[in-house]
Amino acid sequence: MPVHRGASATATKTPPKRVLSARSQAGDLAAVIVPSALAAGLSFYDIGARSIWLDEAASISIASQHGAALGSAMAHDGGNMLVYYALLHVLIGAFGNGILVIRAPSAVAAACTVAVVSVLARRLFNRAIAVVAGVLTAVSLPLIFWGQDARAYSVMVTLVAASFLAFVFLVDRPAEVRPSRWAWAGYVVATTLAMYMSFVVVLVVAAQLLSLLWHRKRSRPVLTALVVSAVCCIPLAVLAHQRGSGQLFWVPAPNASTLNAALGELMSSSLQPQFALTTTSYGLFGLTLALLGIAVAITVRVASRRDDERTAFSLVLLVGWLVVPVCLALGESAVGQSIFVPRNLLISLPPVGILLAYVTLGVTNDEPRRRDLRWSLGWLAVVILVALRAVQLAPSYGTSPENWKAAVTHVLAQARPRDCIAFYPSDGRMAFQYYIGTGQAQVASAPRSVLPAETWGKVTTYVEDYASLSDAALSKVVATCPRLWLVTSHNGAPTGPPGTVAHYETYQRLRASLEERFASHQVTNFGYADPVAVELLSR
Repeated sequence: MPVHRGASATATKTPPKRVLSARSQAGDLAAVIVPSALAAGLSFYDIGARSIWLDEAASISIASQHGAALGSAMAHDGGNMLVYYALLHVLIGAFGNGILVIRAPSAVAAACTVAVVSVLARRLFNRAIAVVAGVLTAVSLPLIFWGQDARAYSVMVTLVAASFLAFVFLVDRPAEVRPSRWAWAGYVVATTLAMYMSFVVVLVVAAQLLSLLWHRKRSRPVLTALVVSAVCCIPLAVLAHQRGSGQLFWVPAPNASTLNAALGELMSSSLQPQFALTTTSYGLFGLTLALLGIAVAITVRVASRRDDERTAFSLVLLVGWLVVPVCLALGESAVGQSIFVPRNLLISLPPVGILLAYVTLGVTNDEPRRRDLRWSLGWLAVVILVALRAVQLAPSYGTSPENWKAAVTHVLAQARPRDCIAFYPSDGRMAFQYYIGTGQAQVASAPRSVLPAETWGKVTTYVEDYASLSDAALSKVVATCPRLWLVTSHNGAPTGPPGTVAHYETYQRLRASLEERFASHQVTNFGYADPVAVELLSR
């Protein structure tokens, strides 16, 4: 009898394997859900407080078109963000163009990015790294900022992360196991859709191919998938060829300032010029840079030893994902048309969280390390990283670097009958039209638009339209407008690429011509990074 009682007690204390498996699956699920829920909360919190900016106004205007006008507007940038505009078109048609509607896809994408990062970290390492990587990615200023923005960048990052996840499932498998058709299809779909979000996604493919050095025998499904993806991108290539590089006229050649801004964005320590640097920005930048340097050193050591092929593959994949696109963008920008824009390099944001989690927790396999001093210091570093990231993120809520909402309110509050308004570039009219809306009362109270010359209430697309007033049009404006509101933003710069300088000179001539004919003027700026300048000219 005692023997049987002991056996029974032992059986009670040791859960069966399927119970352990269920608990393990529940733990893995929680490691994904908790960080992604955090990202969703951070993305949707106060999502409508920040004013739209010029590029968001372009997204809304393009997606609001119909028929041939929609096709023409979507193709204007050579197919860049084409699928995103199509998605936004469907949402606006179904739910209107409210601020929550137009920004919701980006917020959902931010949460999905965190979920994919957690799944990928769990697949490559373990659950602890998955949780920490997810949380670090969620508490990220650039991820949340672009997650509250009606542009394709947040969705682009999600699709790039999904492409890497499918890539890992496609190649990181036992030799005797055939590649999954679902992984192959997922890789094709994610990679292709990501390309239709932004041309720069092609840079991450090079990082994936680099990691294939550890799985040469499994390269065939990847290469066939890339061929299919390339075929699917032929329409995009045709549109891009027809458009040329003219849409990038404003991108300067890489310099210390742009490189610093790009690195700060990747490390979630800053977002320039939208938000100014602080003391904690430098602290977070230095700590993150040091930890990533350790990650690179560990990667070189593990890859050179070749005694742990799986860890070597995982680290080479992540470090390549972080470094290769940045280096290729620098190289392309140095010898050809510059593409080095910090937000374009968000494609390399997801691996940062995983590498930081890997280095701080110091785990190279699925076995938990004993709780020694190094283990405690690792978790302390995680807490510090999350706190510093939160400090960068918190002030961004409700802050409008380019405040069109306040500019429109200011003009409407002071406008008089017979007032006129001119925009330079004409793109600004899209943002103005968004806040005026199509209601008869607000449309009637808005100053008459003379540049561009079009009645209010109609959503028209103006992208990179740096039109000015001819002499005849200027004479008519002077004769019919007792007061003129001149609204400018993104009007070029006295230094930089030739296109930017040319647009700035056109603006200066326009302003000088107007100020010669109007007796007084008064300027008010709304925002600070790319302020909206509202100048009131009166006869």
